Amino acid sequence: MSSRKLSSEEVDALMDGLESSTYVVNADVSGSSDVRAFQFGQDDLSLMGDYYALRLINERFARVARGVFLPMLRVQPRISPFPPEVKTFDEYCDSIDNFMNLNISRMEELRGPMLMTLRPKFISTLTASYYGGSIFQPDQKRSEFTSTEERVIENVHRGLSDSLAEAWSDLMPITFAQPSREVNPQFASFVDGGELVIICSFLIQLPDAEAVNLEVVYPLQTLKPIASQLRSRLQSDSGDDDVTWREKMERAILNIPLNITALLGEPVMSMGQLIRLKTGDVVPIQINEGIEVRVEDNAIFLAEIGEVSGQVAVSLSRRI
Repeated sequence: MSSRKLSSEEVDALMDGLESSTYVVNADVSGSSDVRAFQFGQDDLSLMGDYYALRLINERFARVARGVFLPMLRVQPRISPFPPEVKTFDEYCDSIDNFMNLNISRMEELRGPMLMTLRPKFISTLTASYYGGSIFQPDQKRSEFTSTEERVIENVHRGLSDSLAEAWSDLMPITFAQPSREVNPQFASFVDGGELVIICSFLIQLPDAEAVNLEVVYPLQTLKPIASQLRSRLQSDSGDDDVTWREKMERAILNIPLNITALLGEPVMSMGQLIRLKTGDVVPIQINEGIEVRVEDNAIFLAEIGEVSGQVAVSLSRRI
């Protein structure tokens, strides 16, 4: 092979030939089923990217929200998040029933609203289970909630809002204010019908019962200012409580309440003496090495009885 370089005249001639030449490629793909028309800027899903951070927020919310339903259902349901979807608000309203529990709150930091929806059947299940009934509730056609159910909705929405704020805390602090409720999607003052919204769905599964959906809806325009953070795959996972899983487990174990008792003695008497006992009798107790201090009926320390600030107390002398 020759290693000779092209001269400047040869390079100019080559460039002139490329500029004067035209290449036409004819390809007919009209008959292919995998080809569809596409216009740049019209793909709604590309507006926010991968939603990676939003999926992490939904996973954290699903874990934390389980504790909200525990006092009412007496069991912790399984909550599974689904990938976020982008639809217009009209399309979302067409996919839900005309009678729903719609909770609208304002996110102060993002200066936009947030919508949380619950099915009426799940509200009835929570109310019945909270007052001692069964979690198996039949389907009923209704047009309003009772005052008791309204109170349950208020408590559940408050707990879910706190759980959602905790889930967002790793990305940014979120405060929910000005809550309002509606039962008909057509009358909900959320966003315009043609505006795009991001729908985060959660499946709530109860033991031996039909699964229900919980949905959190954000307007796309509200999340646009933090689009770069939502597309980021690097999350701090710190928040206000920056502790590892081991430290969280240790803290939880150290907060377990334990019963401590001081055993003064164990006198022995016959059945006849026990039968003849009456008010005013004195039962002698012998304290040999000391008082036995027990934790959950397990002997741990020997102690001496005394008084501190006018109250009876024990001084731990040695470990058993």
